[in-house]
Amino acid sequence: MRAKGSNLWASALRDAAPTPYWTDRPDRPVARDPLSGVDSTDLVVIGGGYSGLWTALLAKERDPGRDVVLVEAGLCGDAASGRNGGFCSASLTHGLTNGAERFGAELARLERLGRRNLAEIEETIERYGIECDWERTGEMSVAVEPYQVADLETAYEDSLDYGHRATMFDRDGVQQEVHSPTYLAGLWDRDRVAMLDPARLAWGLREAVLRLGVRVYENTPAVAIARDGGGLAVTTPHGVVRAPHGALATNAFPLLRKLRKYLVPVYDYALMTEPLSASGVASIGWRNRQGLGDLANQFHYYRITPGNRILFGGYDAIYHFGSRISSSLERREATFGTLASHFFATFPQLAGSVRFTHAWGGVIDTCTRFCPFFGTAFGGRLAYAAGYTGLGVGATRFGGQVMLDLLAGEDTERTRLWLVRSKPLPFPPEPLRSAAIAATRWSLARADAHQGRRNLWLRTLDRAGLGFDS
Repeated sequence: MRAKGSNLWASALRDAAPTPYWTDRPDRPVARDPLSGVDSTDLVVIGGGYSGLWTALLAKERDPGRDVVLVEAGLCGDAASGRNGGFCSASLTHGLTNGAERFGAELARLERLGRRNLAEIEETIERYGIECDWERTGEMSVAVEPYQVADLETAYEDSLDYGHRATMFDRDGVQQEVHSPTYLAGLWDRDRVAMLDPARLAWGLREAVLRLGVRVYENTPAVAIARDGGGLAVTTPHGVVRAPHGALATNAFPLLRKLRKYLVPVYDYALMTEPLSASGVASIGWRNRQGLGDLANQFHYYRITPGNRILFGGYDAIYHFGSRISSSLERREATFGTLASHFFATFPQLAGSVRFTHAWGGVIDTCTRFCPFFGTAFGGRLAYAAGYTGLGVGATRFGGQVMLDLLAGEDTERTRLWLVRSKPLPFPPEPLRSAAIAATRWSLARADAHQGRRNLWLRTLDRAGLGFDS
């Protein structure tokens, strides 16, 4: 059976392109000219993913007369912003459980701010005519092991306490939503997650900031930030941007040395199928098109696109010694094989009839509290936000608001949050960092295989407020 299964997965993966599906499109924008020489501006934004694009857009909306420059190492949206699953969540804390453990006293406020942020993202998409397949379908968590059913029931009660519009399904009920023999129960959070096309959101935000007059320099990596009189100088290979204020929005690529102890880059991987046939779609149901995720520590996330493709990602989260980042690490055949085998275990009715057209990886930034942290440098001239841990599609807009508040020195509801005023616990230096992450990943896999029971190492990390999210 193993050999037969391996042949099936290998056949399904044989022609998969080693590039993100979302950016492998004929409507992919042409890169703008890089910076050459010296440019001066009121605000320089470093990074052209969601975090930087939202910050530039919000800065112009707050003050249309403000001059803004954005520098991006490649093409806007080419990194994590164009590689993710397209789950746009209202949560600012990586879910209720994580939020309650770390920010319990202000969680109700964070939930309210997160819902407002999601609504404002939807309004922005409509206002600028961004065609990114926005669907307010919600997300369903599924139990695939008996012990996870009780976890779902607890999560359901918690969600009701915070006013979520949620529905709990038993085994028969969840099968009516999506047909998979692995599902034992489900919890559908109906309206706090939207599904979208991540690359087209990034490209739409890029077009919006250009229309508002932001000067965007692509293929322009920032290599250093330094004081420059009363402001900042951002150095790139062929020029310098000078500005009184800056926003650092590079996430897994921290330019500030002091941020490196808080962040580790981990590689996440995903597959995309070819479009399902009508019979294939009928065999899985999924009429409500909600995003899906299981409850394992090493979890999967997956969704169906408007064109009836299925994206299937997650499970492995790979850290490389010394926080190594390289394009060569974006392809990992062992992980692609694992994901393919898990896909067909989830949907055995598709085995032999569906192939994968794309298989890719990308780096995300994570921190020990799994949700963003914020701060300033250079005497308040530079603001930063980082650590989104895979939930940055929606939370980066909130992060842009925070950075602009911090640069303005404003006392706002956002800047008064403990989420904003506090920092995560740092990771240890190498080689302890790699050893700790390896021990944690092994322990998480062991917990998944033993009904969720956490060993001494995981319990110690829990008490210390440390962790590692797969």
